[in-house]
Amino acid sequence: MSGQRPAAKVVDSLHAALDPNPTGDAMKIIVTDEVTDEGLALLQRDPRVTLDVRLGLSKEALLACIGKYDAIITRSGTTVDKALLDAATKLKIVARAGVGIDNVDVDYASSKGVIVVNAPFGNTNSAAEHTMALLLSTCRHIPAANASLKAGEWKRAKFTGVELKGKVAGVIGLGKVGGRVATRLKAFECEVLGCDPYIAAKRAQDLGVRLVGLDELCQACDIITVHTPLNDETRGMIGIRQFTRMKPGVILLNVARGGILEEGPLLEALKSGQVALAAVDVWSEEPPATPTLKELIAQERLVVTPHLGANTQEAQVNVAIDVSREILNHLDKIPMENAVNLPRFDPAVMDQMRPYFKLMAVLGEFGLQLMKGNPDRITFGFDGAIAQHDCSPLTVSGLAALLDRVADQPVNMVNAGLVAERMGLVVEERKSTQGGAFSNLVTLKLDGPGGSRVVSGTLFEGSPRIVGLRDYAMDFMPEPHMLLLSYQDRPGMIGKIGTVLGQHDINIAFMNLGRREKKGEAMVVLSVDSPVPPAVVAELQKATEATFAQALHLPSA
Repeated sequence: MSGQRPAAKVVDSLHAALDPNPTGDAMKIIVTDEVTDEGLALLQRDPRVTLDVRLGLSKEALLACIGKYDAIITRSGTTVDKALLDAATKLKIVARAGVGIDNVDVDYASSKGVIVVNAPFGNTNSAAEHTMALLLSTCRHIPAANASLKAGEWKRAKFTGVELKGKVAGVIGLGKVGGRVATRLKAFECEVLGCDPYIAAKRAQDLGVRLVGLDELCQACDIITVHTPLNDETRGMIGIRQFTRMKPGVILLNVARGGILEEGPLLEALKSGQVALAAVDVWSEEPPATPTLKELIAQERLVVTPHLGANTQEAQVNVAIDVSREILNHLDKIPMENAVNLPRFDPAVMDQMRPYFKLMAVLGEFGLQLMKGNPDRITFGFDGAIAQHDCSPLTVSGLAALLDRVADQPVNMVNAGLVAERMGLVVEERKSTQGGAFSNLVTLKLDGPGGSRVVSGTLFEGSPRIVGLRDYAMDFMPEPHMLLLSYQDRPGMIGKIGTVLGQHDINIAFMNLGRREKKGEAMVVLSVDSPVPPAVVAELQKATEATFAQALHLPSA
């Protein structure tokens, strides 16, 4: 998943982006990669558009001509980098006919006032169907049986397969693709478990899926399929630890992104028989070239495809139609659903709210990592002088900061509400001009079946500070690496924490302690100079008999 878009850059480019055609001339669009005619037909029929399809241009030729175009439609074959954006003096829109925007420098485009749109939903069905195609092909040994018969053999016993009916199937990631895969698995009479800490329980209930943690899913399932975005949280998510917890003879699929499933451990698990069958469509290196990947691909019990999840005629038409509609929406001054870097608020309001954007991001990162269950409701509270203003930019930016860490598409101030709706989340805003001890106070509350988490913050000399956790009064500056513990207050507890961290060479930068009464429940927050590994967190929890222990990573800090 991509990182958050800098709010300041977006605001600076807003004025330039609001007027799609200031001169009244036809919008000139260049298409540099293969895009279906059906998708481009919408643009070809519009008299306000001049379409120029120029495939196979060299980098030099593209740089030489891009200056006369208002928009570029690409797929993965064109790199929209700083050099191209600098040469594209009239460019207003980069339209990526597909999901991924790895080939587009989105941050630099924002600084140039260029809108970037993609088509995150056009290939949803194709990816889900490809998952089922790979699963059935794997279970029934179709590729090997096909090759055997074409070679003149008649072997049947060797290709005895397994049925899906009655199997326990685990879907990791219940987003737009994973949800469809879960529905199809239910149709094959599988019991379906789901692992996705960022969807509402109602979403899972509607899908007929029982939500569990990753460890339980690995231990319980006969079939496991991955459908998460690739980000810092999911990179290497399926590794040695997860393989050792899986049932012997498990069937494993990755049709999401290369890098989520560690390929070296998969190779060893296939060799040992821990994984009986597997199918992979995506790779950490594309095309695969390392010896490990080549050896993995050669495994007899692995079915492979070269990243074909979105490669259907229908998907290619859908993504082309989607980006064409976005360009026409821009011409019609209609809000664009899939713009990845353009807010739609009054610039004056955005300037007023700009100092709070970092606070919103920090609160979102902090609260999300404290939430152990699946949030159903997100409430943003604004107290004090700030409540006299329109706080919707802060609500949307806070929601975007939350969802951008977990959703299977880039999330920003344009599409945050739509993504939340699709995830089944209820989003509320509460305002009060009574700020209490603070002139301005922002509170994030996350509610779910597992309980509630509340974190409050304010600005001190322009910098974010956390001033409340649950009903504890705290006061600390958020740092990239932090540790939170809740335990029964008694002598020697701080010493135990320091001892454990010292034994693991983890330096404490500062500590903040909150408690209601002597020897009652205490909450301590520490800033540390390096990440605290899970094993160390577990050791601390045992040493202090903590009721809650969590290492926190706050990139926005």
